[in-house]
Formats: sequence, C-alpha cells, structure tokens
Amino acid sequence: MKRFRIPLLLTILLTTAILPLRAQTGSEGYYKDIFMDSGIRLTSKSDLPVARYLDLSIERFISAATKELTNVDTLRQYAVFYGAPEDENGVLLYPDGAPRFRMLYANGGLATQHGRSLTPEGRARIKEYINAGGSYLGSCAGAFLCGRYMDTIEAQPREYLNIWPGYGVDTGMSGTYTGMTLDKDSPLLKYNDFGGDHFIDSVYHNNGCYAVPLLEPGDAETEVLLRYVADTMKLERPVHGRPAAWAYKQNASSGRVIAIGSHPESRGYGEILDLMASLVRYAIDGNGETVVKGALKAGEPRVMDRTTADKLPAYTRIGDLQYHHFYIDVPKGTKRVTVELSTPEGWKDFDLYLFAAPGKPAFKSNAAWKNVVLGSDKKLTVDSPKAGRLYISVQCATTVDTLESKYGDTYTGRTEVLNGVPYTIKACFEK
Repeated sequence: MKRFRIPLLLTILLTTAILPLRAQTGSEGYYKDIFMDSGIRLTSKSDLPVARYLDLSIERFISAATKELTNVDTLRQYAVFYGAPEDENGVLLYPDGAPRFRMLYANGGLATQHGRSLTPEGRARIKEYINAGGSYLGSCAGAFLCGRYMDTIEAQPREYLNIWPGYGVDTGMSGTYTGMTLDKDSPLLKYNDFGGDHFIDSVYHNNGCYAVPLLEPGDAETEVLLRYVADTMKLERPVHGRPAAWAYKQNASSGRVIAIGSHPESRGYGEILDLMASLVRYAIDGNGETVVKGALKAGEPRVMDRTTADKLPAYTRIGDLQYHHFYIDVPKGTKRVTVELSTPEGWKDFDLYLFAAPGKPAFKSNAAWKNVVLGSDKKLTVDSPKAGRLYISVQCATTVDTLESKYGDTYTGRTEVLNGVPYTIKACFEK
C-alpha cells in the first residue's frame, strides 16, 4: 500500500512544477528534464515558457524576495543544492552521483551574490553534476556564473561555478534590446534557421556579458552560438560581434554548458522563444553518455546497497526513475539467461523493473525483454540468447509526490527513495 507522509525538513526544501514528460528515449533514466534555479539573489521566476513549448518536465527552486532574506532561505537553498538528511546529495544528483535532471537552468539576477550564497559545497555539487553528465544553461547572471570572472578583463576571481574555462565581461548595457546573429556553422541552426536570415531581433539585455574564453591545456574549445549585433548603438565597450551565447563540453562523459548574456527565457512566442528552445535542445542533446556499472559475473550476486557517503558508485543504491546498467558476455551454446532481482526486508514495496537488450544499454523503450510487474523481487528470462554482450538494466519506478508551496512544490510520499533503494542482482547461464 502506498504510504504518504510529509517529512519535516524536506517539506520546506525542495520545489517542483509538474509538466508532461517528453516522450523520447533521451529522457529515460532521469527524474525530470529541467531544474530551474530561481534562488537567492536571482530573479524569483516560477515560469519557463520553453518547458511547455518543448513539452519538458520542470522543477524549480524559488527563493524568497531578493531582498530581506532570512537564515531559513539560506538553509533551504543549501539543502536543495548540497543535501539534507532525507536527500544526502541534493536535488541534482542521484545517490551514486549520476545527474537526476537533464539540465540545470540558472536565471538572471546578481551572479556574485548568488554564487556566494550557494556556498563552496553547493558550487561543488553543481560541478559534480556537470562532470557526471548533466547539462547547464544560464542567462545573464547565469552566464556570468558558469565562468570564472566578472565585470572587466582585469577583474578578480569571483565565487562562480568554474564549469566553463573563461570569463564573462560586462557589456555595459542595461534595460535595452540587441540583435543577435548566428554564424553559418552555429550548431543552433540544426534546430531552427530563424527565418533564413540567421538573425534574431530585439532580445532583451540587462547588464549581461559577452564571452572571453580562457583555454588551458586539456580544455575543449568554446563554441560560439550567437553574436551581438550592436553596431548602431553608442557603446563604451566593444560589444558588437562579441559572443552573445556560447557552449562548452569538456568530454563525452560531461554535460554541455551553455550561456547567453541576454534574456530570451521569458518570451512565450516568436523567434525569441525559438531561440530559447534551440538553446535548451542543444544543452540536453549534450548530456553525458550512458554509464554502465560493470559486468555481472555468472552465478554471483552483486549487492547494490552502498550509500552516497560510501563514495562507491558502482555499488550504490538506485534512485527514483533512475536506471542502473550492467552487462554479461553470453558464450556460444547458451540455452537461457536468467536474471534475478531482490531487495532486503523493508524495501519490498518499491517498484523495480528489469530490462535486457543485446548490444547496447537497455531502456524500457528499446529492451527486447522486460519485467515490469509491481514490487521489487522478480525474475527475467532470456531464452536462446545470441552469443555476445547482453545488457541488463534495473529501473526504480517509484518516485516522490509533490505538494505546492510558495517555494514551488515540496516532496512528499515515498521520500525514502531520494537516498536510494538497495537491491541484489544475479545472472545465471543455462547450457
């Protein structure tokens, strides 16, 4: 029977807004698509039109007013990004450190003050999230936050995320609009050609930045996505032609970081909405590659019961809507492969599913063999398997419920799943 309870700490901590989950393979294995940071000293926005436009699920953390903050606001934000007893790794990460959302979106506002309010621990968590394969999109303050510096080229380091090797330089423009143009090789053009002229008019700009990459040995190149068109404006700083939006992906395992110095995020129609949609799509298309935990040894149980604190992700519990991927190498002449799944007492009423697919990681959408019976203990039988690599996956289908509050929505219901469900998996061959 489903149990509902409102945890004392988490009720005031985590926020969510429920929108339809986009029906696509890329969303599988994540709790939701977008987490929106409207936290301390950022704009306290609750709506992101592009989520509806693309039919993406979204969850939000919304601070109190940007002025008159209290200690409770700080504690709430700390728990969301760094963690709390009922969610040890924070909202962005699963118990094993894998990304729980496809993309983190950071709003405009006051970048330095928000970066400071995140604390070193919170900033480190976000960096872990990017390194683990989650993507990032930030506008204005969110663009400043992803880098290392602010204001001018001579500025001193600020308390930013350092997830992009460069710094944003203040454009010196506030409360105005600029044009933006796309180079012929901009990757955004694969999503939209913007009327064929590769130009977007009148994008709102308020104290945003342009990009100055700062490459070091081993850094990947920064991609220029858009450039400012400001040649008719009387500006003290050389903004025209500078990178207005840019992207960075360190390697195949990490997520893609995208920043834009202006504000396309609030527009619910026209080319500016199409621009925001292209940025979001390029970000989530840049999620890190699927991680496989390792091989299952025939006849040997693999116990997945470690917690976040153990720092052993290959043996850590599974989170809500997460997949854990394994494989077995099937020898020639194998008549049957049997996979068994079990949980300890006290965890039997969580729903764990089993999937198998030849040659590539198994998800519900592509699995050749499936067991989606409710409950945790189950068996999956693969008859007459071909010789070669067979991928096995476990999915935790149990997730949290939500209640609305002034900070968005709070987690309720099966909140135990936030720290993971322990299980044991075993595969056997029959010749």
